[in-house]
Parts: sequence; structure tokens; C-alpha cells
Amino acid sequence: MTPPSIVYGLFLIITSLVYWLLPGRGLKLWWLLLASLMFYGSLQPQYLPLFLALVLANYMIGRRLSAPLDWRIPNEKWHFAQQDWDRKRLLLLWVGIVLNVLLLLGFKYVTPMVANVNPSLQLLIPLGLSFFCFEAIAYLVDIYRGAPAANHFIEFATYKLFFPKLIAGPITRFQGYISQMKHPRLPTLEQVVEAGWLIASGATKKLLLANRIGLLVNLSFDNLERAGSGDLWLAVFAYGLQLYFDFSGYVDMARGSALLLGIHLPQNFDFPYLTTSIAEFWRRWHITLGDWLRNYLYFPLGGSRKGLARTCLNLLIVMLIAGIWHGDQWGFLVWGLLHGLALIIHRLTQAVSNTRLGLKTFWSSWPGIVAAWAVTQLFVFLSWIPFRLPNLQDVRLVINHFFNQSADIQFAQKVYLESLGLSRGGVVLILIGLTGIMALFHGFKHRLKLQTSWPLKLMFIPAGLYIAWLLAPSETVSYIYFEF
Repeated sequence: MTPPSIVYGLFLIITSLVYWLLPGRGLKLWWLLLASLMFYGSLQPQYLPLFLALVLANYMIGRRLSAPLDWRIPNEKWHFAQQDWDRKRLLLLWVGIVLNVLLLLGFKYVTPMVANVNPSLQLLIPLGLSFFCFEAIAYLVDIYRGAPAANHFIEFATYKLFFPKLIAGPITRFQGYISQMKHPRLPTLEQVVEAGWLIASGATKKLLLANRIGLLVNLSFDNLERAGSGDLWLAVFAYGLQLYFDFSGYVDMARGSALLLGIHLPQNFDFPYLTTSIAEFWRRWHITLGDWLRNYLYFPLGGSRKGLARTCLNLLIVMLIAGIWHGDQWGFLVWGLLHGLALIIHRLTQAVSNTRLGLKTFWSSWPGIVAAWAVTQLFVFLSWIPFRLPNLQDVRLVINHFFNQSADIQFAQKVYLESLGLSRGGVVLILIGLTGIMALFHGFKHRLKLQTSWPLKLMFIPAGLYIAWLLAPSETVSYIYFEF
């Protein structure tokens, strides 16, 4: 039961109707928790006890972290009591962080090692575990820094298990979520339309675009020996688009689902393939993950406060951790390393440009902007190769075949004409067209500041859902980020 299936649609409608019909905030919270448990139970019921235990553990640690000192302590002993309590709070914080990190690393790294020795012990990674643990760590750190903890278990449980964001984010903070739950407000007509618009847009991205593009990507990367240089370049470009449409499509549907329940989830993508620097890319790609990395890794490491050399080291450490978070294979570490080095080069380029008026002027001109965009996106798309093919031998094969490699004589016939019903040139034109449409929408939104009216969105909803359903490939393709 995952979006945009019909079963999920019925589940969402019933959940929303019952939620708004129930009197009182408490009953609404309990209903949301029950609905979230049913949602996750339809996917991986075996991990429900684990998630509930994790919710309870993080809730109890959070409550303890927020406990004040006993006001009855004599004034002359207050200073020493405060120092002792600060040490205990720091220890509690590390207990919570280590608990979540060890659980995450255990499923992502230890269980695959055990399975290699004994295949019968192979375990599936719990869906949404990475996002769950990142949110839990953020919650504990925020409390340690002074934010209020959850007053009631049901509040925290509903926040952690909220079904629209449970599996693949976006990553949220407790305080922002619970503030919206204090006084639930029935969505207005415009908000309901906006929710439908987001769900229809997400379904279109996933079913019509990501799944279709995924057929090309899989056929090319699963047959590396038979693909030619042009096919591999096309597959790399296609995978970047597939990843974007797949992940942003899920987030759109998550945001739309939450909006029907009166909850605003944060935006997670903002036209990342139209950025002109790697730093800007990370401000507009997987935005909530970027915020998490900055607030809970980069800034605690010192950020940019300790000189240029230390800043570069911090950037490298953060991106290596981001790579490790995505998986246990070398390709993810290489991906993180590449992005860390790219951020360092960008920071050094900035430092040099600030001292050279000519360089600063060039980067502000149209040729400089176009050049910066081309270099940034070429790097981003090429760096997706180890992300898609985490086995480094496959990465090496792709790079070796990038130039002067002829395709198998039947490759074009099987991949393009028989599987996709298009010529290679037709596929190229479609992918270029999709990029152009993104640029057009970006121009309307960010340059011209134009917004689509809600009556126009209302007209698109049934049309978008029908077209997505009608033209979706028969083969079901799971969400890419379910693997993480």
C-alpha cells in the first residue's frame, strides 16, 4: 500500500474523513497513530514492534533530557548540581545518538556481512529506518539545545510514525510538526485542491516519467557489455532524471497527503538541475537532508568558523557520512567523496574569485552562468554513476566504454524499438524536452513569480491522474529511496 496505488488512495480518503469527523485533539492523534501503524503494517508488519520500541526509547530519553533540576537544591549547591546535570544530559544525548546510529549501521552494514556468511540470515532493511533515525537524532539534539520535549507519548509517536513521511521523508522536526497539531484546522477548499495537485503531480512524475525512464536505465545498465558509448551517456542522463522524478514524486504525494490532514510538510526539491554551483545544488536537492547535515554535522564540526582548511575538511567529512548513510557498498562512499571534493573546489574557487575582480565579474555574466551551470550539472550527473552502480567494477566499465564503444547490433532494436517503442533519437528529444519543461516551470515560478491558480489546478487533478494511470508501464517499479 504505497502511493499512488488505488488502495493507498482509498486509505487516504478514509483516514482523512474519519480524522476530521472525530471530536477532540486526542482522538485525532490516536486515529493518526492507528492509521500509520496500518500503513506500515501493510508493508513490513514484522518491523512494527521494532519501530514502536524505538519510539518509546527516544521518547523516554527526550523526556529525561528535558527534565529540570530540582528547585529545592540550596543556592550554594546549585552551581555544582548544574554542572553534574549537564554532564548527565550530555551522556544521555550520546546514548540516544549511539542507539539510533548502531541500529542503522547494524541493518545496513552488519546484516549484509552476516548474510554473506550465512544466506539464510538475510534480513530486509526496515523501510524508512534511515529517515526515522535521522529524525530521532535531530529531536534529541534539539532538546539538548533547549527545545521542548514531547509532553505526551501519543504526540511523539504520531510524529515519528506519521505515514505520509514515514518511508522516504521529508525529514521533519518535532516542534514544527506538533505546533500544527495543537489546533487542527479543517483544510480550506484551496488547500484541498493544492493537496490534490501535489498528489496528481507526484503520481505523474512517478508513473508517467520515472517508471518509463527507469525502463531505459535498467536495460542499459543491466547490459553494460552490449551498450555503446552513446547509450551509456544517455543512460547516465536518464538516471539523473529518473532519480529526481521518482524521489520528488514521492515527496509531492507525501506533502499532498499530509495537507489533507492539516499538516504542512517541508518542500524537498527546488529545481536542483538548474543550479549553477554544487553548493546551490545541495540547497535545492533533498533539502531536508541538506538541512540535517548542516545543523547536526557541519555546524557541530565547526562549520566555516575555523578557517578555510578546516572548512574544507568539515565539508569532506559531512559528505563522506552522507555517502555512508546511503549504503554499504563502495560506490556510495565514492559518491560522497566526489561531492565532498566538489564542495571543497567550489569553496576554494569562491575564495579566489572574491580576490580577483575579473573572475568575480565573469561568474556574474551570462557566459559565466552558463559555464557554471554546465560544469555543475555535468559533475552531478556523472557522480550518479557510482550511486546507481555501487559496484566499482561496473563504474570502471562504464567509464571505459564512454568513448569509441560500439553497441551490440541488436541493442538498439531490443532496448529502444521493442521495449520503449521509440528510436534513440526520439528518446533523446523527450529527455531534452523534459529538461526544457523544468526550465520553463522554473522561469514561471522564480523569475516571473507566477503561480498556478487553484481552479486550473483543480482541472489538472483528474486529467493528470488518468493520464498517469493510462500511460504507466505495466511493470511495477519500486521507489528508489525505499532502498535507503
